[in-house]
Amino acid sequence: MSTQDLVPSPVGPVDVEQAEAALVERYPRLVRIAYLVLPPSLGRNRRVLTAHALVQRSLPRRRVTGPAVPGPRPAEDAVDPGYAYVRGEVLRQALVAGLPLRRLALPRRAQLPPLLPHVWGLRLFPRVGGADELALDQRLSRLSGPGRAAYVLRGLERQGDAEVLRVLAAAGVADPGAALAEADALDDREDGTAGAAPEGPDDGGDRSGGPAGDGAGSGDGPAGTGGGEPGSGSGAGRAAGRRSGVALLESDEFDPCALQARPTDLLRRRQHARAGVVAVAALLVCGALLGLPGDGWGRNGAGAPSYARNPAAEAALDPARLKRVDPAVWPGSTRQDFSVWPARGALVGDRALLRRALAVWARPGASVRSSATPGTPVGPPMGPPQLLFAGVVDGARVVLLHDGLRAVRYAEPVAGTAGAALDFARTDGADGVGSAALVLSRAAGNVRYLTAPWVAETSARNLLAPGEEARPLGRDAGGVTEPMTSPASARDCTRWNTLQVRDGSGLRLLADLGELAPARLLWGPPEAPADATGPEARAAWARTACQLTAVRAHGVRSVNAWRFARQPLPEGAGLGTWLCTRAETWRGTGSRVLAQFLVPSPAVPAALAARSEGSPACGVRDPRVLAGVLWQAPAGGWYVLAAGSPDFAALETSGGVKGRSDGPLLAVKAAAGARADLGGTLRDGTRARALR
Repeated sequence: MSTQDLVPSPVGPVDVEQAEAALVERYPRLVRIAYLVLPPSLGRNRRVLTAHALVQRSLPRRRVTGPAVPGPRPAEDAVDPGYAYVRGEVLRQALVAGLPLRRLALPRRAQLPPLLPHVWGLRLFPRVGGADELALDQRLSRLSGPGRAAYVLRGLERQGDAEVLRVLAAAGVADPGAALAEADALDDREDGTAGAAPEGPDDGGDRSGGPAGDGAGSGDGPAGTGGGEPGSGSGAGRAAGRRSGVALLESDEFDPCALQARPTDLLRRRQHARAGVVAVAALLVCGALLGLPGDGWGRNGAGAPSYARNPAAEAALDPARLKRVDPAVWPGSTRQDFSVWPARGALVGDRALLRRALAVWARPGASVRSSATPGTPVGPPMGPPQLLFAGVVDGARVVLLHDGLRAVRYAEPVAGTAGAALDFARTDGADGVGSAALVLSRAAGNVRYLTAPWVAETSARNLLAPGEEARPLGRDAGGVTEPMTSPASARDCTRWNTLQVRDGSGLRLLADLGELAPARLLWGPPEAPADATGPEARAAWARTACQLTAVRAHGVRSVNAWRFARQPLPEGAGLGTWLCTRAETWRGTGSRVLAQFLVPSPAVPAALAARSEGSPACGVRDPRVLAGVLWQAPAGGWYVLAAGSPDFAALETSGGVKGRSDGPLLAVKAAAGARADLGGTLRDGTRARALR
């Protein structure tokens, strides 16, 4: 018989109250059904608790309407609607609990251990029965879940085969007929073991069940009368087997309401308790560590804890009080510097990011990578600073701030909480050119700049290729340039890119020396230098650019190269050139001076003749310079060459090489590796020594 041809069960509308009354009244039977249908592999303790949990979860949440069947039904199929509904839910959940767990599928609620009821420290199981109960339990364990349900419905609930098929189909069994066949096979085994069936051919009695009780299956009704013919030994034996199975199903072995209690493994419980205490303690410690500011973006990000509460200091750390300049201010301002830069970037409204940046500025934690140019104070701002930029650049959230003395760059990764960085650069006294750009990001050997609003055009120029045209460098609407190769961290000197900007008064050349503020490159005498954008300046810088590595990360504001002398070389080797390169710092002290000698060949880089730090030479205050070098002529002869600025009236050498000349130039024959002391006399008679 197909389940599609079955007559629907006569269960009418069910109220929650009706179902609850049926559950309370027949609770022991419902729990017994669940216990028998659940797989024995769960173990008796979990089967007991799961059976109670399934029954207690079987109440409907609202009024349930079932199909109505016109006409009378047999009394043996008449079931209380509330009980029928709860029994169906118990069967459905018990069958689901017996399904195997799948690796990629989420477990269903019935497959998980029950939360309630829950017993701590005890194992509960029904009373132990005899050998017959044990044998039946073993035979039931070999059946599938639907097979156990069919056996329980027919044996314990005394239902006919047709009703068993209907209940199984309603519980979600895919093949109720196969489940009923499993129950029949178990009945046959019980028949053989009982010895109640005489040998003889099976009469093939109908198992559909009916009012007249014909067939072997009609004996499941309340009257318990078999409908087979007297001579059908197989049907009589199967009925006897069912009666013996019913008695066993109702025994204490399968009653999860009459329970025995034993303690769990006491030694293992003690070990688990100790492990639990250790785990809780470790969890508390980890939670405390994760809550520390240095290990995550808390309210103050990577900032260290506050050490004092000062109203002025707290105001300086309030993102709502940051100074924000309107973009319409700078065109009408009488000054062009960082004070009129507008706030730009997509994250200028991100208060959480700005709060972290300010907190790290004031109190950088141990995990923050911090750097500062020499002579730059790294303390907190004295008042609310000015916001220049906040946005995402090259995979990092970047904030640029300015407090009138310093430019501060804060960066944190977009993904993760490790790697916050804080960079300081002194920028006090910056003019329009000194505030034309700031380094926004360095990544993968490239650099991006944030340009001033008055910069009209940007391009990249390679100092080592003076004959090449500058390459246009694009910018977005916020003034952020495209990336270009940076020489700041290069290990060799095969290319030296600079940023060329055009403002309202001309072209400027800016070099990245590893700091926030790029250095301005100049050319000319100390009293009147000009931007190194002309052909002569580019040709000279092409041979001296590699010497800029000597002033990296030194807080350099500008670098000026000055040709202070030209000298005819001995043996007709051509005309040599003497350059003095002076790097001025933002702090005013610590300037570095380089004296360089250039041979006539334009392909040969400049030779470093002397260097000095803190010297006023080649500067506005003292524009004089004197330097010498040991040079080998193309023909092989060695000479001491010396040159001074036009202020020198005479030069002389002593020590290993002796010589003298009237005027600012000197060439003396020398031996290879010779060393000499060089000095000179100024036009006013003052003695001066050479750079070393």
